[in-house]
Amino acid sequence: MDAVDLQIVHELQADGRLSNQDLADRVRLSPSPCLRRVRRLEESGLISGYTAMVDQVAFGLPITVFVRVRLERHTAEAVNVFEQHVGLIEHIQDCYLMAGSSDYLLRVVIESLEAYEVLVRTQIHAIPGITSIESSFAFGSVKQSKVYPRPGIPSRPAPSPH
Repeated sequence: MDAVDLQIVHELQADGRLSNQDLADRVRLSPSPCLRRVRRLEESGLISGYTAMVDQVAFGLPITVFVRVRLERHTAEAVNVFEQHVGLIEHIQDCYLMAGSSDYLLRVVIESLEAYEVLVRTQIHAIPGITSIESSFAFGSVKQSKVYPRPGIPSRPAPSPH
């Protein structure tokens, strides 16, 4: 992946609805080579799909909960059972395998505190092998980026906010 491919990926992450012509203009290519590069990025799996970004609150899911989970055992079977159950719960948007005091970190979006209580009692507690669940509720979001930073070590400190 060269600098032009990186720029194509950056532009498509920022706006996946760009026409090939607009994308080609932004990355300074003619349309045909630009389209070939996009197709190659798709075929390689680097670009795995396109989606609409939806406002979580307007959609009716104003609450974000980060849930730390610890398992009783770390056998392949216990881990597999947990991960399969998590994959079936639609309110769990993300599940990360963690190092440290928790085994997993889940991001849950939900419509109310009452609905979260029901989710925990009926679906999360029902997953075999969990030893502890700790929930943290987000008051709001300061930053949510859908555009990855360019790979590499940052070369200078972040600018100071004035």
